[in-house]
Amino acid sequence: MKNPKKVLVIQQIAQPALDLFSARDDVTFEVLTDTSADAIAARVGDVDAITIRDAPLPATALAGARNLKVISRHGVGYDNIPVAFCSERGIPVTIIGDVNAVSVAEHTLFLMLAVAKNGARFDRAVRAGDFGIRTRLATVELRGKALLLVGYGRIGQEFATRARPFGMSITAYDPFVERDRFPDVLFFDSLQEALSKADVVSLHVPLGEKTRNLIDADALTQMKPGSILLNAARGGIVHEPSLIAALDAGHLHGAGLDVFAREPLPAGDPLLAREDIVFSPHCAALTSECLVEMGKATVRNVLAAFDGSLDTALVVNRSSLV
Repeated sequence: MKNPKKVLVIQQIAQPALDLFSARDDVTFEVLTDTSADAIAARVGDVDAITIRDAPLPATALAGARNLKVISRHGVGYDNIPVAFCSERGIPVTIIGDVNAVSVAEHTLFLMLAVAKNGARFDRAVRAGDFGIRTRLATVELRGKALLLVGYGRIGQEFATRARPFGMSITAYDPFVERDRFPDVLFFDSLQEALSKADVVSLHVPLGEKTRNLIDADALTQMKPGSILLNAARGGIVHEPSLIAALDAGHLHGAGLDVFAREPLPAGDPLLAREDIVFSPHCAALTSECLVEMGKATVRNVLAAFDGSLDTALVVNRSSLV
């Protein structure tokens, strides 16, 4: 094939996904493991597409990209991609849709149970020979509790499906959802009112100007005493110093965090001193099954862009398609 399309795969993706590229005789690809801006800039000059996971992709690294037709994000968040820069140059930025919804929902369920049942603290205590902690530290039942989903998209809906069998009632705050589609969910018109009624608050929104520090000191004050906060969405949605203050005051039972404002968490970060927070390393979507499907969806978006069949629902900057 003369002049095949070139793809720069920034960060390794699953082999079955790369095999989709290999099956095309009109596509070549290079896997780049050095995610520095200089390394990216040195290779983008003649590429037609980029796939990327969570590495930063600054606009400066793309300045020399002459043929770039699509950036395909290996995930659903895209705060590491210069979307405004891409829109100005007519470069669509795609996400994978609902491929990771089940994995993230399952992980959020894990965080909720671990916080409610003091899972991490009990584990550490038993290993240290402190069996008596069972009489000093109370757990929380989920039956009859109200779960608030801040954002009722694909992941929020999957989490709701898993929470109902525990006897939890499902509430939501999402100004963009079609409420008539979900008659069994209680929707609130304001976040403040929703927070005040919830026993567990789980965040399922992207990070942007309107959601950065969405859960700040005021929002945490609105939450019920003894409630639980979960974030497996994006770091930066929760104002972490305010969360620490709310925990210090005994206002919350605890929190479960998979994402952070700074990743990885630096040594000595005040969050790490909290025993009432259950942590995981931004891995909610990283099941072995999901990694394969995410990779395939990422590659399919690139191939669809080449073939003129891109699903506009997966393009975050649809103005670039005009």
